[in-house]
Amino acid sequence: MAMTINEMLEKRARLWESTKKFLEDHIDKDGKMTAADAEAYEKMEADIKEMSKTIDRLNKQAEMDKKFALPTSSPLTGKPQTAMPGTVEKKGTASDAYKNAMLTALRTNFHKVEDVLQEGIDESGGYLVPDELDGRLVDVLEEENIMRKLGHPLTTSGQHKINLVASKPAALWIEEGGALTFGDAAFDQKFLDAHKLHVAIKVTEELLYDNAFQLEKWIIEEFGKALANAEEDAFLNGDGTGKPKGLFRDAQTGVTIDSVDITADDVIDLVYSLKRPYRKNASFITNDGTLGVIRKLKDDNGNYLWQPSLQAGQPDTLLGYSIHTSQFAPVLAAGNVAMAFGDYNYYNIGDRGRRAFQELKELFAGNGMVGFVMKERVDGLLILPEAVQLLKVSEG
Repeated sequence: MAMTINEMLEKRARLWESTKKFLEDHIDKDGKMTAADAEAYEKMEADIKEMSKTIDRLNKQAEMDKKFALPTSSPLTGKPQTAMPGTVEKKGTASDAYKNAMLTALRTNFHKVEDVLQEGIDESGGYLVPDELDGRLVDVLEEENIMRKLGHPLTTSGQHKINLVASKPAALWIEEGGALTFGDAAFDQKFLDAHKLHVAIKVTEELLYDNAFQLEKWIIEEFGKALANAEEDAFLNGDGTGKPKGLFRDAQTGVTIDSVDITADDVIDLVYSLKRPYRKNASFITNDGTLGVIRKLKDDNGNYLWQPSLQAGQPDTLLGYSIHTSQFAPVLAAGNVAMAFGDYNYYNIGDRGRRAFQELKELFAGNGMVGFVMKERVDGLLILPEAVQLLKVSEG
């Protein structure tokens, strides 16, 4: 029988304690280990890393199970009505009729397109994603994309202006009866635009016609993962040309180290390079490989900086702050960012309107397949660079 999440957490905690003890018992007076001991330690560390990935997968699976287990309708307890008392009847792309018509069109290769779909015609000839489906797709994006969780998402209808205070008034001491000194309050603006992102797939006609297949769930998961991966890469590393401006591009460099040998002092310096008000909601972002190095770091009292989570759904911590990993965070190498620490709520994510869905009727017809495209327009920008500090390795 497979272990539960809590059992996995407990097992990982025990393995971590064993790994720490092994390291302490097998280091000689010069701080070195034999080749055999080093290989054994690396195997234990790899087991912890794989177990952590399994725990993350189980947590995501549990969240998705909760979402898909929710009832799709309320039971009728009296005479059927067009709308329940005290509720507003759903219309347009939010209606059940629109959602059902979209799924029917999908399964019939868009041979059966009902009039109700006219309410959601997209400007490029496709169809707007139904409200319920779009909400669940956003859930997938938030689950797969760490920046969707950590950043500040908002919906825009055009170029979005963000007002920032460039300078603040200062208090000055004056003599009794002295003249007042007036300063100027300066303001700045940053803008969120919209960059187009799409995902395109091919599906066999047989798959569309098979009503037993959970087509809706499959589309949500596959499209959601593809969009989430592309978004997360851009939100972290994008250069702002045809895509969002990445977090690592605009954040301030708080600590620069000479080599890839990160020390406990380097991580502590990074934490305190961030101004105190931002530390309240701050957390770390780093690469999986870098996290493997950080797990070995200790403070002056011999305590490990990294602590594994003992509670399901809670992230691991580093110096008491949550730590998140991304496959798109830079690898630990000369000239690269090793990790970020800050309040990512100052990274604004602007969604321009709704996601749209389009069917490609003729492109793959000769192969018995149908193409589908989902697209969105989104931008991202760190509006306050001082809210995130970076630990960077010098180019050497």
